Amino acid sequence: MFTTTLEESEIIKIWSATQKELADQLTPAVFNTWIVSNPLTKIEVDQQNNALATIVCPTAFHATNLKKNLYTQIKQSLEKQLKKNTELSFIVGSPVNKQTDDEQKNSTRKATIGNNFLKIPHQKSPSPTVDELFSAHTLQATIQDRMKAAARRVGLRPDYTFKTFAVSTSNELAHAAATAVSNNPGTTYNPLFLYGGVGVGKTHLMHAIGYNVLQQNPETNIIYRTGEEFTNEIVAAIQTKKAFDFKRKYRNAQILMIDDIQFIAGKMTVQEEFFHTFNALIKQSFQIILTSDRPPHEINLMEDRLRSRFEAGLMIDIQQPSFELRTAILLIKAQANNLDLPMDLAQHIASKVDSARRIEGIVTQLRSEIELKNKVISLELIQEITKSEKINHQNILRVNPQDVIKTVANHYRIKQSAVKGKRRTKEVVTARHTAMFFLRKELNMPLEEIGKWFSGRDHTSVLHAIKKIEKETIEENLVQQDISAIRMSLNALSKS
Repeated sequence: MFTTTLEESEIIKIWSATQKELADQLTPAVFNTWIVSNPLTKIEVDQQNNALATIVCPTAFHATNLKKNLYTQIKQSLEKQLKKNTELSFIVGSPVNKQTDDEQKNSTRKATIGNNFLKIPHQKSPSPTVDELFSAHTLQATIQDRMKAAARRVGLRPDYTFKTFAVSTSNELAHAAATAVSNNPGTTYNPLFLYGGVGVGKTHLMHAIGYNVLQQNPETNIIYRTGEEFTNEIVAAIQTKKAFDFKRKYRNAQILMIDDIQFIAGKMTVQEEFFHTFNALIKQSFQIILTSDRPPHEINLMEDRLRSRFEAGLMIDIQQPSFELRTAILLIKAQANNLDLPMDLAQHIASKVDSARRIEGIVTQLRSEIELKNKVISLELIQEITKSEKINHQNILRVNPQDVIKTVANHYRIKQSAVKGKRRTKEVVTARHTAMFFLRKELNMPLEEIGKWFSGRDHTSVLHAIKKIEKETIEENLVQQDISAIRMSLNALSKS
């Protein structure tokens, strides 16, 4: 039973603040259609400090669509002002609207609450007709506004979507699994565990899943946290004696996404709480998505019971992006930043950088050089930006000769048997010489032993091949890109 009714002056203040927040979230047409014309007139509070807010709508159509499309956003905005759990009630009626002559002549639009007015800036465009206000286009715009507001609330990056995710052989399985999960959360691949090094796209895919789910249903309760944020939230809940609120919040999440789950390893209380949260969500068929820099069995100090649950779902290793994928990522990010980046320059950058995250930084730096210093995109500018991108050639690659030959053959799209054979077409010879170069420079193999891998060639042929590649690496930019791309692929293979 509701025991207290707020004063009209207080309601006016609360509704005014709520409207300001909603105005930032919605388009002007949607705001004026669904918020301005449906004022808050009453707020009641019960003994448990729960609130009931009554909104008056001019028609049943208003009430039905407002409840269907904007209930959550209004509720959340009101709860921020009231600091109380709030439910909404929509009634059909005609709120009192008393205006003086001066107010009627005012050129601003006004939302009425009793005898008081919240001024809304006047729009010069003609007033929409009733049909336009309640058209399918307006309703769809409302849904999009709700989706974007929900994404901001969850903490999703607007540029991390499936549309902006470049796919290649190194991540196509992860992309396919993420798409499947976003279309049918909780029914397949639960939990979904993505792991890999820095900048391979784990977080991007996680955000893309969230966006796709919200596009289908903006009301989906999604929680996205990093492992560190999850840990800090548990600590704060314990310190403030709000552990129950924490449990209720997380165990009602329809989709729980934890980025860098390895952060909770070694933290016993955090692992204990996550274990019970995990079980509660799986029991309700709610989706869990986790990312880590390594597979579960390599996360030190992670409890066995958690590790076994992670491994019970679908685990996918996302490899370092290939040269082609890095080039595609560059072109996508350049386009998103309104940069006209030629293919040859994108390939040059891709040959210098092995991380998608670093690629993003280079694109940002390139944009700042153009916008702030009025520079133009050129090879010289690219070389200046990427001159600090150094590859540590001293790293010992944990690969064998067959790995090298296979990687080189894949890069040049030639069969391994052709690389090792006696064919002497230009493409095959280039790949063969490159493979010899890597066997010598990276694995430090004797010339005679290298020759045995290529149909028994003698050491002078091998030495000639190596010197030829060394010379071309210095003189030809495309050869530099090939060598850099192959070395990055081998380095990624070495770490896998």
